[in-house]
Amino acid sequence: MKHQTAPVVARTLFISDVHLGSKDCKADFLLHLLQSVKAEKIYIVGDLVDFWAMKKQMFWPAKHHEIIQSLLAKAQSGVEVIYIPGNHDGAMRKYRHPNVASIRIQRKAIHTTAAGKRLLVLHGDEFDEQVYLGRWLHFIGDKLYYFLLALNRHVNRMRKWTGRYYWSLSSYVKGQFAKAELAITRFREAAIQEAKKRGLDGIVCGHIHQPDLRMENGIIYANDGDWVEHCSALVESETGELELMYWTDAEIASASTSAFPDKNVVLTEPEKRPQAA
Repeated sequence: MKHQTAPVVARTLFISDVHLGSKDCKADFLLHLLQSVKAEKIYIVGDLVDFWAMKKQMFWPAKHHEIIQSLLAKAQSGVEVIYIPGNHDGAMRKYRHPNVASIRIQRKAIHTTAAGKRLLVLHGDEFDEQVYLGRWLHFIGDKLYYFLLALNRHVNRMRKWTGRYYWSLSSYVKGQFAKAELAITRFREAAIQEAKKRGLDGIVCGHIHQPDLRMENGIIYANDGDWVEHCSALVESETGELELMYWTDAEIASASTSAFPDKNVVLTEPEKRPQAA
């Protein structure tokens, strides 16, 4: 993996859906991001740890521990780290102490950008009722998704052996199903409505593993994605621009991960990522 020579400097970094404790977590890529991005504030927008997966099978390799240590080290060095638990680490929502080793734990947050935009920050499982498409579709979709994630691991193991870069099979397949697109649209609409109801300028969330950044009906919608499929994060520049970043071996090798090269990439819908080669 090629390392960048200069760090990305950002005012704020948003990451979510890391799913430590799951075999699907792309820990190597996230560790590289944490080493490469220098931010004043970090939001962990839910599902840092996947307690659901760990109940089925205990899995905690050294790289997963290194991610926790990296976040703790940043918090103790003066970086403001805010942890907003999601549904897969929901037990942390009941934690009675708001601070753990300099990391602040809270249910949601209001983030004000350097440009003065006020953004609601929450995981996103709060909108599950609006997204629900029926019991059987939910059951089948859930089973299919985890099957695709498992298949994704094997596909990318083969790609690595043959010298190819990471590619998300599960993300590609999801994009072929109209019902998946409908669920994503319903989620986005519910999130935008929540920000509008609160009189805010926008919302930052995760949960659905679908990175997105756009302005819709005057409201900023930012989904920072995940670290099991897309390896994506949302970053805010020191002057308040927002940008989605992808951080896999392909982007790192092509040096295309650097944020804010021209300070003009705010609120544009991300381009489609290239198909597998």
